Formats: sequence, structure tokens, C-alpha cells
Amino acid sequence: MDMHTVVVGTSGTTAQDVIAVARGNARVELSADAVGALAAAREIVDALAAKPEPVYGVSTGFGALASRHIGRDLRAQLQRNIVRSHAAGMGPRVEREVVRALMFLRLKTVASGHTGVRPEVAQTMADVLNAGITPVVHEYGSLGCSGDLAPLSHCALTLMGEGDAEGPDGTVRPAGELLAAHGITPVELREKEGLALLNGTDGMLGMLVMALADLKNLYTSADITAALSLEALLGTDKVLAPELHAIRPHPGQGASADNMLRVLAGSGLTGHHQDDAPRVQDAYSVRCAPQVNGAGRDTLDHAATVADRELASAVDNPVVLPDGRVESNGNFHGAPVAYVLDFLAIVAADLGSITERRTDRLLDKNRSHGLPPFLADDAGVDSGLMIAQYTQAALVSEMKRLAVPASADSIPSSAMQEDHVSMGWSAARKLRTAVDNLARIVAVELYAATRAIELRAAQGLTPAPASQAVVEALRAAGVQGPGPDRFLSPDLAAADAFVRTGKLVAAVEPVTGPLA
Repeated sequence: MDMHTVVVGTSGTTAQDVIAVARGNARVELSADAVGALAAAREIVDALAAKPEPVYGVSTGFGALASRHIGRDLRAQLQRNIVRSHAAGMGPRVEREVVRALMFLRLKTVASGHTGVRPEVAQTMADVLNAGITPVVHEYGSLGCSGDLAPLSHCALTLMGEGDAEGPDGTVRPAGELLAAHGITPVELREKEGLALLNGTDGMLGMLVMALADLKNLYTSADITAALSLEALLGTDKVLAPELHAIRPHPGQGASADNMLRVLAGSGLTGHHQDDAPRVQDAYSVRCAPQVNGAGRDTLDHAATVADRELASAVDNPVVLPDGRVESNGNFHGAPVAYVLDFLAIVAADLGSITERRTDRLLDKNRSHGLPPFLADDAGVDSGLMIAQYTQAALVSEMKRLAVPASADSIPSSAMQEDHVSMGWSAARKLRTAVDNLARIVAVELYAATRAIELRAAQGLTPAPASQAVVEALRAAGVQGPGPDRFLSPDLAAADAFVRTGKLVAAVEPVTGPLA
């Protein structure tokens, strides 16, 4: 287990800390300021709980049942009941990294001192994370409004020692048994605490943060594979000149063009437009790669800005304000996060689409400028990469379906009290699938482009040093080069892992320097 420690204070957290906890198993500690803020806010809640006037979330029911005043003798039961009744998820289990991000981000808001939760509850949340205990959370149950209710409820249920959770050994057991095995005492929730554990955009935000990290790698990887395809197609790198991109100054476009130009530096394959098959221009999928990849990069930057704002937020309802007021609000609505999750699915689909078009061009003898059909060893006897492109096309088709926005939908709930919802959790879930598919699509282009570059080398053309470094690293990773037909699936899986884990970028940067 990573011994890196993330300290949770009162002012939010960072994307790097979310990933360290979710994926790196970093330990979590509460800062002294957070403990103080928790205690101060709890004093306010306790004072309000002692008054005869009803206060939402403290001494009332919830949602459409908020009109009922709850007596002191029933308030602990009320808090337990909201967790139990809201832990109503269904479907497959959600990934461990998502649940850890969900719990950590809820702790981030709790530690802000705006929720009224006692310090000991927050400490138990940290203890569960540090013990490697992961609540069982299900795919369906969040509408992305009033928080990711069902997913967060399953996490809160674990804090109470109820429901099921996965231990650090990967075995699912009753949560009470796991807490006892790690010396953690289940919490007994008091006024407002059950509600405070459920009301947040934490699941969709955690998935956004991780998707942004994955997409940053994939966009750089796609710049590299686009450059390799341009090279293999004997394209021109003149379209990548900085002065051309300076007159349309989108930052992402300039970054992608620069990445491609650095990968192609020193290539003996570019600039053959006027050879045996003269061309005035390359096809759009080659020539416009910086514009498409770059527009996606700019969308990532916008999404990261939204994520950073949300990471600095305290999302709960009601909230405890510094002047002692406890006020209802709508900050739990997931619209800001839902929109950018959908934006990212759209740009990922388009990146997949242009990537597949370059692959198809590499395989078509009528458009590949001298490469064998389907990059086959003995075309007709061998089918080469024909069906690898089919697989890529199937992935692109699914990406287009996943690009349909979830946030354009809303379905009323809670007896019309919650009559407009964000569907942000659904947007996040489909984005995770889209990110996985995009890695596979880029991997197929990588597989085809490196084979094509080796075939060009056999024709006497020397690739760029960065391209050669990619070929050598990919072959060292067990992905085979040109030759007779073989079982392709293992090669494609290895290429996918090469892209997904950042090895493609790592193979290039010793030659090019750091890429954007």
C-alpha cells in the first residue's frame, strides 16, 4: 500500500489527491483546522436541535416529507432510516476506485465544517478508507441531484456497520465484520449526519477527475499515433508549421500540432507528395488532426476548470454558515458536472472517429500510397489487419451512442419535490466506458501505423527517431510486427495496455522532450 498521506483540510482538495486516494491507496488524515471546523459546526447543529422550532435536516423529515417535525426521541432513528432506505442501488458493482473517490470526496465536504457532522464521524470515514474497506455500491440509484444518493447511502451504511463491503483482500463480507476486524467502531448517527453523508456530487466528480487524467494521456497518445499515420502515409508535415496554427490561436490546436511536429522531426517518410502518386493535400483525417485533437484538448481544459471549482466546494443541504445559520440550498444539483461529463463523451467520440479513418486509410491499397492491402504479408492468403479495423469501427460506433448526452434528460422524483435532475451519475458512467473504448481505438491505430512504418522501412524509407523509438518499445512489450496472419487479439490487447498505461508517451518523450 502506498504510504503517501493526503491531509484533508477545510478548503477542498485537488485532483491529484483524489487520484492518490482512489487509485494509489494513499492514507487520509484530517487536519487540525478541519477537526476544529467540524466541532464548531456541530455546536451550531446541537443548539438548533435543542430548540422547539423545526429546522430542515436537523429536526424534520426529508425531501417531500420535510413538513413533518421530528421529536428528539426519533431523530437518531430518522438518520439511520434515511441511510437504510436510500441504500437502494441495483445492478453491477461499481469499481473500487470510483467508490474510494466517492468516499474521499464526501469526506472533503464533511471536513469543510459546513455540514454539521461530528469530528468522530469524519474520522471514521478516514479510518474506513485507510483500512482498505470498500462499500459495495451499485450501478443504478443516482439521478445526479440531491447528490449521488444511493451510491453515497451504501457508503454511509458501511460506516454504520451494516450492508456489505469489500475488504483489502478483495473478499466481500458483512460491513460490521470488516469494521470489527480493523478495530473500527460503527458510528451512531445524530441529527443531520445521515443527510450530510448523502447529499453530494461526489461520485460523478470522482469519475470526472479520473476521466480527465485518463483522457490527458489519451489525447497525447492520439497526437503520437496521428503523427505515425501521417508518416506511414507519406504525408506532409508542412501543415503542422507553428505559423499556420498561430493565425487560429486555439491553445489545444497549437499544442497538438507541436506534439505531432516533434514526433516527426527527422523523418525520411514525410514530404513525398510529388513522388510516384502526386498529391496536393492530405485527407482531412491526416491534415486536420491538430484541429480535431486540439478542440478536444480545449474541452478537457474547460472540464478541468469545472472540476477544480467543484473540488473546492462544500456540497450539502442544508449547510452550516459561519454566522450560525443553517440554510437550505440547491448546491447539490449536478448540472455543472453533468454537462462537462457529456462534453467529454462527445469529444472522445470524435477523436475515436478521426482515428479510425486514418486506420482505414492505412489499410486501403487505393489510398495508402504503396502499402500492401490491409498491411498483409501475402494479401489474399493473409487478411492482415482487416478485422482489426472492424473491431475499431465497432468501438467507434458505440462511442457515438455514448456521446448522446445524459444531462439533456430529467425525470421527476420525490413526489415532484425533486422535479428536475441532472443525470450526472449516468453521464459519468457512460464516459468511463467511452474512455476505455477510446484507448482501444487509439491502440488499433498504433498497431496499424507501426506495422506500416516497418513496411516503409523495408521499402528503404527511414522513420523519424521518435517513431523508431515507439516501434522498438512496442515490440519489446510483446506486440509483434509485420508477418503472416496470426491470432491478433493478444497483440491488440497488449497494444491497448501500452497506450492505456502511458507507455506510448513514455517511449516518445526521451526523444521529443515532454509533450503537451
